[in-house]
This record gives sequence, structure tokens and C-alpha cells, in this order.
Amino acid sequence: KKSAMRNAVWNGVRRVATQPGPCTLHRNARWARRAVSTQSADDRPDDSIHEMLQQTCKDFVDAQLKPIAAELDKNHRFPAEIIPQMAELGLMGVMVPEKYGGTGMDALAYAIAMEEVSVGCAATGVIMSVNNSLYCDPVMRYASHEQKLKWLVPFASGEKLGCFGLSEPGNGSDAAAASTTATLDGDAWVLEGTKAWITNAHDAHAAIVIATTDKSLKHKGLSAFLVEAGTPGFSLGKKEDKLGIRASSTGNLIFDNCRIPKENMLGPQGAGFKVAMSTLDGGRIGIAAQALGIARASLELAAHYAQTRKTFDAPIAKHQAIQFLLADMAMRYESSRLLTHRAARLKDAKAPYTKEAAMAKLAASEAATANAHACIQVLGGMGYVTDMPAERYYRDARITEIYEGTSEIQRLVIAGQILKEYPA
Repeated sequence: KKSAMRNAVWNGVRRVATQPGPCTLHRNARWARRAVSTQSADDRPDDSIHEMLQQTCKDFVDAQLKPIAAELDKNHRFPAEIIPQMAELGLMGVMVPEKYGGTGMDALAYAIAMEEVSVGCAATGVIMSVNNSLYCDPVMRYASHEQKLKWLVPFASGEKLGCFGLSEPGNGSDAAAASTTATLDGDAWVLEGTKAWITNAHDAHAAIVIATTDKSLKHKGLSAFLVEAGTPGFSLGKKEDKLGIRASSTGNLIFDNCRIPKENMLGPQGAGFKVAMSTLDGGRIGIAAQALGIARASLELAAHYAQTRKTFDAPIAKHQAIQFLLADMAMRYESSRLLTHRAARLKDAKAPYTKEAAMAKLAASEAATANAHACIQVLGGMGYVTDMPAERYYRDARITEIYEGTSEIQRLVIAGQILKEYPA
């Protein structure tokens, strides 16, 4: 009966999804959420649901996001008109259960949606990624029911936006060396310190903050906290002027005698390192999917240009040198996509996926950079000017090898897991 119901729902979706206008897309998304809600928790969505989600996102991106992506980048402008539409489509809390304001879909659906959004605008993709992976996911997994009502529902529904404070000016990849402290004073925690390179910093309504509650315990002395924007003692540093992903804000979170209620701790005391590491595992799937979007956009642009640009009385796509570039671009994209989807499926199966997420993030980020580079090469001079999006892809791709764990850190994570799998 469930299978028949899903088929009936999706037939209805296909009938109404005839135009890419916002109203139709939002109706399409509501049908999609209803289809998913007919399933039991252990009934994985079939491929038709994922395909419909992908098409819905593609239609939305083509109609609403791609036309303004260059302007968002040029003016470093937050896509304020786009985020509510994405929320209506259910994209701001893809993996969160419906009872907490989300869409109730799986990690594979999230990766698919992230890729499609990032094809149109990687900066908008990372805004979505941070809210889904780095904010909603840990709140969903570690918060109490009462905390979820306040700190998850409005964020998963897209009414509010979240961010994640882990990195600091002095610790970078060494997450355990957090110098931001939280000291219990009566019925409040007092935060002192600075978090750096925080995506969504200037647009978020709340932050998850990892702080040291007991220095003597080192990484076991870290705890996680929920901090609302506007709390006295919580301020922002300057908005960073970045090479790429310019439509998203990046800045410091500064805590100076910032008092928050005792009940704002996320998870038990001392669980901050666990919260951070498990959050990054899931976040790497999101960034891998963002990188896939850049890699695919670069491939699509290069392939199209190669078939329309002529030299020596023939399209440049006829030249072997160009064909080799396109072949390598396609191979990098497809192989990275398989790794990303494998990691997502493992997460959905509640199986360990640390190694696979690191592999996906490493492969996809390096594919994004290489494909963007090759795209510019195919376009020649046109790839170097802002008339075409190739140079934006190139600038946006570079950060995917740095945030949520550099490529070097991914290789360390992978090697560490391999040595556990194959002991001497």
C-alpha cells in the first residue's frame, strides 16, 4: 500500500511540475515531503523520490538562482530573497524530521539537493550546507526535546539561520586546542574567546559554540553551547572580503563576558569534541556535494562552449586536446559523486562513515578545483573574464579544499582509518 501511495503521489508531482515558476516548485516540494512522510523510518526512499527532488531543485536553480548568481558574487550580497524560497522547498532542514520543522528526507537526498543548488551558486550552497550539516544536524542529534523546540524548529523550517563555531585564530585544524572558555557562574555559563572563519556569521540567528570547560582534560574538557545572536557580550568581527563564495558571510564570533543560561549546553558536559567531530563527518558530505556542483557546472560550461566555439573551421570539441580535458573533467566528477553518495548512504544506514566522508570531501574538492581550472583552459580568454562564470567557479572551488578540514587533514583521517582496518 505504501508503494502504491508513493507512486500515486509522484505521478501527481510529475503532472503539476510542468513550469519552473516558484509557485509550482513550492507545490512540488510539498508533494515531495508528503511522499516521504508515508514511509517508515527504516524504509529508504527509492530512486524516483531522489530523482524528483533533483529535478525540483534543478528547476528552482535554473529559474531563480542562476540568473542572479553573478550579481550576488560581484556585490558580496547575501541571497535574502532566495533563502525563504529554499525554505519553502524544504532545503534548509532536509534531514530533520517533520515534527521538528524539517523535510524528513535522508542524507542522500541532502547531497543531491546540495549539488544542484551549488551548480547555480556555490555561495548559496554553503549557506544551505552550514544550516543543515553544521547547525541542524548536531542540534537534532544532541539536543533535548525542549531545546529542539527552540533551537531546531525555526532553523530547520528556514525561518532562522544557524552557524557553527569551532575554528579559532590560533588553532586551525587542531580542534582540541580551543582557547575559548566557558565558566559556570551560578545558573549561567560565561563565554570568553573568539571563533574565526565562521560561515553565516553575519546572517545567523544562533551559533553552536565549542568551548573549553575543563582545561585539565584537554579534548575531553570541551563542551558545546547554543548561543543566540544579540546576547550581551556576543559580537561579530569584520565581514571578511573573500576570494570566492562571496554571497555568504564569513567572520569572527567574539565573546566577552557573554552569559548564557545553564540549559544552553548542547549535550552533556565534556562532549564538545565528540559533537564537533561527528558534526564534521556529516558536514564533509555537504561540502563534497557543494564541490560536486562546482565540478559539474565547470564541465557543463566547458562542454557547451567547446561545441559552439570554432577554430580552423571546426568546433574546438573536435580537437583531441579539448576532448582529453573534457574526458578528465567527467571522470573526476563522476568518481567523486560515487564517493559522496556512498558516504551519504552509509550515514543513512547508521554505519561508520568517517573514512568515506573524508574520501568524498577530498576527491570532490580537488575535482572542483581541477575542473574549474580545465574549464578556464577550454574557454581561453573568455574563461578569464567575468562575462562567463568560469572564473567564479575557479574562485569558489578553492575554499572547498580548505574548510571543514583541509585536504591534508582528510588524508590524515583516511590514513588513520586505513591503519585501523589493516592492523599489523
